[in-house]
Amino acid sequence: MTTRSESRQHVTIEKDATRTLTVPPDARRTPRPYDRTRKPLISYGHWWWALPAIVLVIGVHYVANLTGGFFAFTNWTGLGDWDFIGLDNFVRIFSDPTLLGSVWNTLFLAFGSVILTNILGLGYALAINRTLKTRYILRTLLFMPVVLSPLAVAYVWKFIFQFNGPLNGVLSAIGLESLQKVWLADPTWSIWAILLTVVWQQTGFVMVIYLAGLASVPVELEEAAALDGAGIFKRFWHVTVPGIRPSIAIATTLGIIQGLRIFDQILALTGGGPAGATETLATQVYKQAFSLGQFGFGSALALVLTVLILIFAILQQYATRDRDAVGRKA
Repeated sequence: MTTRSESRQHVTIEKDATRTLTVPPDARRTPRPYDRTRKPLISYGHWWWALPAIVLVIGVHYVANLTGGFFAFTNWTGLGDWDFIGLDNFVRIFSDPTLLGSVWNTLFLAFGSVILTNILGLGYALAINRTLKTRYILRTLLFMPVVLSPLAVAYVWKFIFQFNGPLNGVLSAIGLESLQKVWLADPTWSIWAILLTVVWQQTGFVMVIYLAGLASVPVELEEAAALDGAGIFKRFWHVTVPGIRPSIAIATTLGIIQGLRIFDQILALTGGGPAGATETLATQVYKQAFSLGQFGFGSALALVLTVLILIFAILQQYATRDRDAVGRKA
């Protein structure tokens, strides 16, 4: 049996009748009494620990954006002095037919890509969600274009769209020579070629978002609806869609933002041509600010693009909000 006897000088622990262990005071590990007045090194509320990250975000994002927004009202060329010219840059934007065409091209690519990627992504997600045995392989193959460089994808599709490329070759093989075109040099079809390239690359990303949403839809609800006599469309509309509403909001918001900022694919495929038929606000910002040296005007175009992104993101969030949750809070 073990007993313990303490004294001011040492602690003696008797293990048995033949062994006695003496512990000097310096070696004793007695816990220090808790001092309520002491504060830990890192305590809740010490916001200054995040100060370096806050300064970096403010400097890189907010200060840079505000500076660019200020120069949108000047005629600065990027070097030397500048003059404050008010709204002249914006009047020029909305009075120039070429720049208005860039605005329409931007909206066309944004909404076209959002609609097509959401339809195709949701269709792929529904098709390979639970039933197919090869769904994991198909998910990998469909998601693979997302991780590729947009420039690399654009150059591959540029080869496909050439007059002697695979697309016209297939049309010739099936007897549709009349449909052959120089796709990227046609003012009508070049913008559709860019849209096809963007949709092909971004559909896999949207599919993954919807797969995550479908995983949260209980199978029991679908089975109960089927037992009640609901058809495929009714089960989809009344069971699946309400369950994946957050996924729809995320997919459409990110799609609109990415669609309004399309740049790499246009630069690689057409460079904004032919005759400005595929120019967007993003390509105009680059050309005006860095190619033509009109930094103030390029900043005005960038500010218009930022406002468009903000407006459509807010409208989309309002349109896809959870009305049931809003009603419960009210």
